[in-house]
Amino acid sequence: MGARVLERFPAGAPRGSWPAEEYAARCRAEGGRATVVMDLGTDAFLVVVPGADDDRPPSAARASAG
Repeated sequence: MGARVLERFPAGAPRGSWPAEEYAARCRAEGGRATVVMDLGTDAFLVVVPGADDDRPPSAARASAG
């Protein structure tokens, strides 16, 4: 299972600032399933949609899997 990255935010935000969490909250308020994860390799917070590793519609993804 993969995830599609919606946005990246550097980990060095000012103290008390949570731009990745705020962006994810806006996405969730619009009905999305966004969550925030840390990419240790790039020292960035990623806002991702779990289970959507490509832009194909679900029916196309099922067709290529079977």
